[in-house]
Amino acid sequence: MRRVVSGACLFVFLFSSSPVLAGPAKTGKGRADCIQALIIPVEFPDVRHNVQRQYAAKRFFRDLNDYIGEMSYGRQCISGDIPEQWVRMPRSITEYRISSRNLEVDKSRVRGLIEDAVNAMDREVDFSRYRVVVLFLGAKFEEYGMIGLCGYPGMLGWSSSDVIRTKSGQWVKDGVAIYSYQAHTGTLFHDIAHILGGIKEGKRRVPCLYDHDLQAKPGPTRKTFVDAIIHMGFWDPMSCHYNQWKSPPPGISSWTKLRLGWLDPSKVRVVRPGEKAEVLLAPLEDGGGGTLAVKVPLTDTTYYLFENRQPIGYDRNLPGKGMLVMVADDDVAECRKGKSPVKLIDADPSRKHLEGAAFEPGRNDVFRDRKNNLAVRVAIAEGGFLRLIIGPYDE
Repeated sequence: MRRVVSGACLFVFLFSSSPVLAGPAKTGKGRADCIQALIIPVEFPDVRHNVQRQYAAKRFFRDLNDYIGEMSYGRQCISGDIPEQWVRMPRSITEYRISSRNLEVDKSRVRGLIEDAVNAMDREVDFSRYRVVVLFLGAKFEEYGMIGLCGYPGMLGWSSSDVIRTKSGQWVKDGVAIYSYQAHTGTLFHDIAHILGGIKEGKRRVPCLYDHDLQAKPGPTRKTFVDAIIHMGFWDPMSCHYNQWKSPPPGISSWTKLRLGWLDPSKVRVVRPGEKAEVLLAPLEDGGGGTLAVKVPLTDTTYYLFENRQPIGYDRNLPGKGMLVMVADDDVAECRKGKSPVKLIDADPSRKHLEGAAFEPGRNDVFRDRKNNLAVRVAIAEGGFLRLIIGPYDE
């Protein structure tokens, strides 16, 4: 019998001889709501690897936990369990291998891999204890075909009929993600964020923010992917996963924080088009700041979001700094055919991949929208704060 032991909530045990590797239950100030995850290390009969389960614990229960803690302002962390032994799949990796392009993925292979893995743990695990189930592959991206994906809610869909069930009838109801052991922290977050966001009114609350149709075009994998980040560029890992491979991921946008429930609505200032207001906008990474975002409603389902991104914390990994302007449309569910639930307004279109999207004091410092009678000027303030002067278009 493969042994799974409930994890202690102290990372100090990471490199001990304990068969269980678990993440901390605290992050930020006070006690966080800890996401319970089951990390299943999966290997294949035709692939050799030397990956240690301690490495999986480090990636999820330290690296990803640190990121989630900062992004959620200490509201959440991730902890959980890792089986004592690797789970060997009954078939070769070639029978599970998939395309690197989302729209070309053979979904039956994704389902087959997930079902084989969870069925191997069926007798030993109470899946109802876990909000997140992860298959951590002892295989490279080149061997499996994709470095990370969300099986549900994702590749397999997100209706109730798409939920995974084991042979004994256990529901793996919240979500399953699959990763090559090479996956970047930004990739780990990206696919787990799909699970954490969940489903509302038949839509994923936190979808991919890159364009799936562009990502499906032929060409080198990384180049094709970067060419698909037309909506949010390198300003949110739901768009880019990461900016530089050797650096941590950038922080997430206020839009993604709101969708995850990590940005308190009391820190979002609402200003109507045509109104005058002056707002001192704290850096988005600074959870202790006063106002962290400005929302300007346009219709019942569309609105602008303004945020202040500065090179602190994970936002040191952004392509720039300043005021970001996003236009959101809650009627759009996924990034297909040029549409997106949220898009950046580009302050400097001469730079590729929205790297010049930020409006900076003294340079590209005014955003104007004649149709909606809105003008926003950004000025510098002390301590990384920005001063937004909001008013009608003609002022």
